[in-house]
Amino acid sequence: MCDPDALKSVGLLHDDVYLEEDEVVLAVDDFVQIAGIIKAYLQHRHLKTVTAGTAAEFRQLLPQVRAALVLLDINLPDGSGVDLISEIKAADPDTAVIMLSGVTDLQTALKCIRHGADDYLTKPVQFEPFWETVRKVLEKRRLKISNRRYQKQIEQGSFRLRLLHELAVKMNSAYLSMTALDEILRAILVGITAEEGLGFNRAFLALFDDKEQVLEGRLAIGPGCREDARRIWQEISAKDLGFHDLMDAVRSHGFHEDSEVNRIVRALRIESADKEHLLFRAAAERRTINVCQGQSDCCPAPVELMGLLEEDSFVVVPLYCQNAALGVIIADNFVTGRPIDDDAVKALESFASQASLAIEHWRIYMQMERKIKELEAVTEELGKNKDLLVEAERYAAVGQVAAQLAHNIRNPVTAIGGTARLLARKIEDAQQLNFLGMMINETVKIEQTLEDLLNFVDKMPPEKEQAMLYPLVVKSLMLFYSSMQKQGVEYEVQMPDRQLEWRLDPAQIRRVFVHLIRNAVEAMEQGGRLVVEAAALDGRLRISVRDTGLGIAEADIRRASDPFYTTKTAGTGVGLTLVERIVKEHGGELLIRRQESGGTEVAFTLPGG
Repeated sequence: MCDPDALKSVGLLHDDVYLEEDEVVLAVDDFVQIAGIIKAYLQHRHLKTVTAGTAAEFRQLLPQVRAALVLLDINLPDGSGVDLISEIKAADPDTAVIMLSGVTDLQTALKCIRHGADDYLTKPVQFEPFWETVRKVLEKRRLKISNRRYQKQIEQGSFRLRLLHELAVKMNSAYLSMTALDEILRAILVGITAEEGLGFNRAFLALFDDKEQVLEGRLAIGPGCREDARRIWQEISAKDLGFHDLMDAVRSHGFHEDSEVNRIVRALRIESADKEHLLFRAAAERRTINVCQGQSDCCPAPVELMGLLEEDSFVVVPLYCQNAALGVIIADNFVTGRPIDDDAVKALESFASQASLAIEHWRIYMQMERKIKELEAVTEELGKNKDLLVEAERYAAVGQVAAQLAHNIRNPVTAIGGTARLLARKIEDAQQLNFLGMMINETVKIEQTLEDLLNFVDKMPPEKEQAMLYPLVVKSLMLFYSSMQKQGVEYEVQMPDRQLEWRLDPAQIRRVFVHLIRNAVEAMEQGGRLVVEAAALDGRLRISVRDTGLGIAEADIRRASDPFYTTKTAGTGVGLTLVERIVKEHGGELLIRRQESGGTEVAFTLPGG
């Protein structure tokens, strides 16, 4: 080695960075002066260097530093440097080793190389050859590590593409049931947490309800600790797993039953009132929010959310489709504490897009399935209850005839009958009185017929029995399904207790529903909303049918249930008459009112018993 003063004559330029921020070069030599010269020279080359003079001192120092390169003397006071090579490689296979020795024996050099040394230099060494060897060894080490990182990135990219392909095939191969959706979402969370995937420690999925009013935790994946995660993913990565194999492997390890992550996801519930909540904002604004130590670029993380996750650094990625917010995915590194960089966020967004597609695919399928069931119910109800519709039409037809007869015949008949009676009091001729008597009797028959027409519905007493109310309402609605779809009328049944039973005549109450629903639908030719509400309160059953049509004028409400009174151009005004009679025969009361928001509400109550 040259004298330390010679360092001053050496021109030092800023070299490539061969060490990471926390790495050092470890020089081991029993000559303190030589170790000091090496340290001074390398630190001028911007390589942080520490020294040791004995094997014992080296063993004590090795676990405390991250050594990228060890410059190792063969002959140490308390051992051979050759024996230390295996210890160095066992601690970190990436640590490079250059042997420094005054021994020029070829066999010794070969022995060092066989044990894992990267090069062998004999003392004394010159600075330039020494630096060239150090530079090449560190560069080789850096290339080796970079190659391994790139290889891992390629494997991760291949895994992600394979998983995303499997998910796409799964979504396109069949309609998604709830079970199939859970399987796909769980696979996506697996990809987010797998070492071959994105490598996050945990992933949580929260979805909105149908009305986008409540955000609730749905699924979660995450091991109890990092060691478990590494072991499990190593087992999985050792096999070439497809979609179903991967899911089977995850199920076998019971990730989805992990008590801790499931405790968290079950407790995750955000109400619509908290619109400024970080999770709500991510979903509503369709933006990814990266939270670091409780802070983000848009808003601080809620304390209760950080407390629930037991973590203050995480990323929130929105799930959405064209017309609606679907939910969010939350991912963190709660075990490793590794920062979440932009590349990880972008990769997470690609997985989130697949989750969004799966959820939207499932929603479309469920909507289609509901429509199919509704159409099947309509077909079944129309087949079973065509007589009820015919009867309702018969009521309307007879009512129309009765209205026309009442208008066109009653007044002339009354005049004829009255005139005949007046003449009968003034004429004494028996034959003429006989003819007048016949006229009077026939006009009485006509008047009775008109009266019968006014009471065209058979007045049968209700035959009461215990009946479930919800099926009666739904079946009645299904009779008008086509009309509601054609006119753009939405309907809703508001019945907290769908098992509610009441003592009533099912056939007659069914007629009530049919007439009220018919009136409501006819009042909403340009579309609207129909609500049927039923609930038991204080021993009475209250049923309400509300529409958003033009409504009944206040002046017409009092006459709305009168026979043949109607404000509709094509109506006959007999429906509400029938409804009122059935309700009264059940001991109930009928109420008709105009709603403040528009439309009409027809409500009736039935007593218990």
